[in-house]
Formats: sequence, structure tokens, C-alpha cells
Amino acid sequence: MAGTWFHLTSSFLIVCYVIGFLISTVVAENHQRPPTVVPLSLSSRNHSLHRHVDNLRRRLFQSKLSGSTPNARLRLYDDLLSNGYHTARLRIGSPPQEFALIVDTGSTVTYVPCSSCSHCGNHQLEIKRTGSSLRILFLVRIQDSRFQPEMSSTYQPVKCNPSCNCDDEQKQCTYHRRYAEMSSSSGVLGEDLVSFGNESELMPQRAVFGCENVETGDLYNQRADGIMGLGRGRLSIMDQLVDKGVIGDSFSLCYGGMDVDGGAMVLGKITPPPDMVFSHSDPFRSPYYNIEMKEIHVAGKRLELPDGAFDGRHGTVLDSGTTYAYFRRDAFAAFRDAILSAVHFLKRIPGPDPNYNDICFTGAGRDVSQLPKIFPQVEMVFNNGKKLLLSPENYLFRHSKASGAYCLGIFPNSESTTLLGGIVVRNTLVTYDRSNDRIGFLNTNCSELWRRVQFSGAPAPTPLVSPSKDTKMEIPSVLSPSGSPSNVLPGSFHVGFITFDMSISTTDSNLKSILKELTELISEELEVDNSQVRLLNVTSQEKDYLVRWGIFPAEPANYISNTIARSIILRLRDHRIQLPERFGNYKLMEWNAEPQRKLYGHRGNIAF
Repeated sequence: MAGTWFHLTSSFLIVCYVIGFLISTVVAENHQRPPTVVPLSLSSRNHSLHRHVDNLRRRLFQSKLSGSTPNARLRLYDDLLSNGYHTARLRIGSPPQEFALIVDTGSTVTYVPCSSCSHCGNHQLEIKRTGSSLRILFLVRIQDSRFQPEMSSTYQPVKCNPSCNCDDEQKQCTYHRRYAEMSSSSGVLGEDLVSFGNESELMPQRAVFGCENVETGDLYNQRADGIMGLGRGRLSIMDQLVDKGVIGDSFSLCYGGMDVDGGAMVLGKITPPPDMVFSHSDPFRSPYYNIEMKEIHVAGKRLELPDGAFDGRHGTVLDSGTTYAYFRRDAFAAFRDAILSAVHFLKRIPGPDPNYNDICFTGAGRDVSQLPKIFPQVEMVFNNGKKLLLSPENYLFRHSKASGAYCLGIFPNSESTTLLGGIVVRNTLVTYDRSNDRIGFLNTNCSELWRRVQFSGAPAPTPLVSPSKDTKMEIPSVLSPSGSPSNVLPGSFHVGFITFDMSISTTDSNLKSILKELTELISEELEVDNSQVRLLNVTSQEKDYLVRWGIFPAEPANYISNTIARSIILRLRDHRIQLPERFGNYKLMEWNAEPQRKLYGHRGNIAF
């Protein structure tokens, strides 16, 4: 967590595409910056490892603290008790290289194994899919993947500068994250295009990430490729996207239930449903996401605890990298006793691991939907009086060795901090509204949500360009490959012209003599008339040339049609321009879509 909490092993990524739900109940608040939905998947590990990892994270957490617009839709694959964390698939580079990353609200760096890694494990995921009609189990193994910077035409190293730690050669920025004894990740920082899948409304964006050269401890053994950091910090993927203005300062997570995969991650703002309950979150009190929990009710009765039982120095902390929940000792004892009193008729049995004194019950049956008839309802009460209902699956986990048996997923914490892991927010949409310093909760069936969208013919995401004959075009805020905000303006406007910069490495000393032919090739690749492509500027940079092109409306029109503009933008974005070998290598540096202006007169001013 933020470089201090420990992450472990295999993470299963299922990106839950919840566009139908978002359209009907959580429509994007700012249409100029719709959220991005990223599929998540829950990986599993055994109970003993869960507890071991949670303990390490809590110890490191306490040690650390005592010393110190479009949206992306990603589907979640969750199996919390099998592997213990959720993952999402991100694609990095041009062409894209895909990675399964642990989604962690407590980490501030996103990193993947690098092709140059001298000590990285073999990260593989086994994805289990059950046939919808024949109930057949399919097992798909995804081979180990490492990011290859040399294979990406858009990759750039983050050069050494005063604001970062540098490598031994003082050429490139580095990062280092230590999570526990013998568990760490270190490497160099790079920048490249990051894409969030075909379902996402957010176009690929340039972002800084860690290219891992060494990993140790449990990080070495995990199946997931790396970490997707959603915490607060300048290297966090959230902070980078927000700082560039492409999404609102908010994200949401929706985890599936006890036995069913499913869920979603939404990067960007959504309009909260009317029945979502919020708690204040104080970013100055703790570097981690926290809420203000006042008390807990079990079976309608308030636990008899002193004031501030859940209000330690850093409040009540939410962490997606932790599996279970941890209360301070007196709060845990009160909660345990209340549950035991409510289910006194159930038989107690030993837990799955003799190393832990788990509180487990048998006789409740295997049907999770029937648990509310046996186990009591629990409510978390916030300082503002709002209440969040917890069903039994939010505080129980299934016994791994006894059929129809369950154990408490709430444990005592030797410190005063209250820590809420993924178990507490099963089947709950959690919105981290950072711009308003609050966190919202909505009870919902995340898995059914995914299935409803997949099979009910829910509306597709809004396209980049409307297919209608309307002459106006919806283009969200977009970043060019350079990483600087481009001049693509949000909202509806007519596209007046498109510019893009191309770096060309060629052995031909007289580039000027082949520019006419190059112009014709560009027009063919973009499928526009030759008269629409104009050379605006050429600058010599040693053996390279920086060439700026302009794509203008075909006469007599004064704007580019939606269809053509969309085609051009997608070709530039996806790097589909192919040039003959005699022109050498090229790299697309930047592109901009300019709105229609009353007057424009770029006529191609060549300068060497």
C-alpha cells in the first residue's frame, strides 16, 4: 500500500462491462469526461496465505504511519477466497502488450515485468470459464508476459531529473517499492500509451509506469503480472489521468459475491444512485482511503463500545489489497460475541488452518442466498448517521475443508486502526469520490449486473463519433501520444482540421526530394484526397526529421465530415500508417483535432 503494504500472489482478471448499469443508474456526471470501465477479476489463494499477507500488510501499514472525463470501464474477475485480490487487464504500448494487474487502492505505482528483468517470476493466470448452457468448465492458461520497450513505437524512458531517483548511469528515473521482508519491486520508469480495452470510452493515454527489473519474495511467485496503483500520489494511474483532464477525479469498484465471479472498475466520475450512502474521507488524515465509521449494529443492536472505537489515528481504512477486515481488540470481541449469540444453535468447528483460531460454524448449508435467514444483519453506521447494510457474505468466508461451513472474516487487530478489506464490499459498488472527499456505498449484485449487460442487449458505449448524419461530432478530451494535452476539445463541435507530427529516421540526405511522394502515401494511408494533406513544417534533428502534417476539409466543405474525421483519428491513434522501407523508420509523436474556425489558412510552410 503506497509502497508500504504487502501484496501477494495470483490475481484473476475479469473486466466486468457494466455499461448498461451505468447508463441506467450511474450515468456519467460530466459528459465531456465520461468514466472508463475496466474489467476486474478476483484471484484466489488459501485462507492461511490470506491471513499471512493481511498480517504483513497491517504491520507495515502501522510501521509506516507511525513514522510519517471519458471513463474507463474494466470488467472484474473475482474469486476472493481463492487468490485474494482482484485484477484488471491493461494494454501498454504500440502495438499493445496486455498485462493482468492487481487492483490496489493502497499502492501508488503501476508496474509490470520488463523484458530486461534479471529476477522476475513466471507470472501466469489460469482463467476458468463455465459454459452458459452445457456448464462445461474451460481452462485457459495465459503465458508469462513481460513488457518489451523495444517493441513499442511509442515508448519513451523517463529521463533522469532532479525530482526522481536515477539509475547508476544517471540516464533514467527509477522506482523501488518494498512491501515486506524479502518482498519488493524495483525497476525503471517509462512512459507509453495505456489502453483500457475495447469497451472503454477512454482512448489510449500516455502514462508513466514502472518497468520492473527485480522482484523478490511473494511478488516473485504471484501469478498476476504486476500492480495497478489507485492510491493518492503523482505516479498513481488515477492521478495521472486526472491531472491530464481526461477523467473526473473519482473511481468506482464493484466486487462479485462469495461464490460468483464478476465485477467492474470505473475510472472517472459517475452520477451516484439516489440510495448510495456516503461517508466523509479525509485525505489529510491518512495517505490511504478512509471513512468515518461511528458504530456497528448486529441484529439491530448497537455494539457497546467506547466512543471512537473505529476512529483511530487514521480513521477506518479501505484497502482492496487486503482480503479480510480487522477491528481493534475490544471492537472485535464485541462483534464476535454478538454473532455467537445470534447463531448459538449452530455447531462450532475448527477452522481450515490449525495455525489460526478461526471462529467457524457448520449446519448453515451451501446456499449462500439462504445465509441471511440464519446469520444476523450487520450495519456500519457513519458519523453522518448514514448506514451501510452488510449481509453475511460481507463478514463470512466459506470453510475450505468442510462443506456447508463458514468462518468469521473479521479478525482482531493489535493496533488501533480499523482495516476493511475486500470481503466487506462484496456485491457493493464503492465510489471513491476524491474530488468531494467522500466514499459512497451501494448494495448491488455485481455479478448479475455483468450478466445482465452481457446478455440483455444493453446499450453499447457512446461511440467516439456519432454515426448519424448530424454534422456535429462528440470527441472526449484526448491526449496525444506525446503525453501533452492535445487540442482536441471536449463537447460537440465541427472538426476544422487535424494535425500530426511524425519523426522520420531516414538515410536519404535529401528528404525534401521525396516529400511529395510521402504526401501522396500519407493521403492513401488515411484514405483522403491528396489535396487534403498538406505539409506544414519540417525540422531537421541530426539524422531525424520532425514533420508536421495537416489534414484539411475537401473543397468546397469547411469542415471534415464525422466519418472521415473518425477514420483519420483512429488510424493515427492505432498507428496504422505503413510506409515503404525506403522512407526509414517513423514514430508518431503527436496529433491534434482542431475545431472548425471561421478562418484558417495553413498552406504548408516548409522550413529546413
